[in-house]
Formats: sequence, structure tokens, C-alpha cells
Amino acid sequence: MSSFSSKLILAVAAAGFSFSVLATDLMTPVGAWKTIDDETKKERVLIRITEANGVLTGKIEKNIDPTIAADAKCSECPKDDARYNQPTIGMAILKDVKKDGDMWSGGTILNAGNGKIYKVELRMADGGKKLAVKGKVGPFGKTQTWIRAE
Repeated sequence: MSSFSSKLILAVAAAGFSFSVLATDLMTPVGAWKTIDDETKKERVLIRITEANGVLTGKIEKNIDPTIAADAKCSECPKDDARYNQPTIGMAILKDVKKDGDMWSGGTILNAGNGKIYKVELRMADGGKKLAVKGKVGPFGKTQTWIRAE
């Protein structure tokens, strides 16, 4: 085999590996996500989901919606919750979520707008471009779609 052929095969293999790593990264909730308001369909906030030791956490990174005050606080959070009356920027709203087959679950999500805390399930959608976020109370739930921001 010529030197050129060897280099070409190596380059194609490396490119394929890079693509497969990128595709795998898209199939995890880790990253930045834009939330969409259910009623207005406008972008609300940017959530950054991180993973440590197999556990996902999601924090509000910034407000996108100009109607949300830059210094907004979670005044509706339960008074016995450490997040009560704390700034929403930097606040962990998604906690203790773990991989469970083709979804992530077992944790909770806080609606900082109304202070309610729900059990949560996350599922990747649209090839990793969207995240189906289902907040649940008992057998009942509501799903919101978040859009990958990066």
C-alpha cells in the first residue's frame, strides 16, 4: 500500500471517529438549552446541563426573554427550599437526574416561575437538537421541548 493510501485511510478513519464522537455528544442532554414558553412560544432562559459522576444538573445561565428581570429571584420557591428568594441566574433547577435506558430520570425540576418542583424525565429528540423535558406529579405530566443552543 502506498504512503498516500495509508494517509488517506488514516484521515478518513480519524474523520469518522470525530463524527461519531460528535454524534454521541448530541445524544446526551449535556450542554446549553433554550427553554420555550408554552403559551407565547418565545425563548425564555438558557439552561446549562452538566454531568458529574453520572448525575445531571441544570442551572439557569441567562435570561433570554427581556421581560424577565436580570435580578429575578425565586420568590415563589418553597420557603423551606434553599433556593427560596435566591437569584434565578445560576440557580440549579434540574437536580439528581441519571441515565435510565433511553432517557434520564430520577431527579427533580423546579419551575422558577411558580416555585413548583416536579419529578422529571428527559428524552433526546430530533437527532439531539431537541430535549423533551417532562415534569411529573404522580402519573400525570406535561412535556416541554427545549432547543439545543450550541
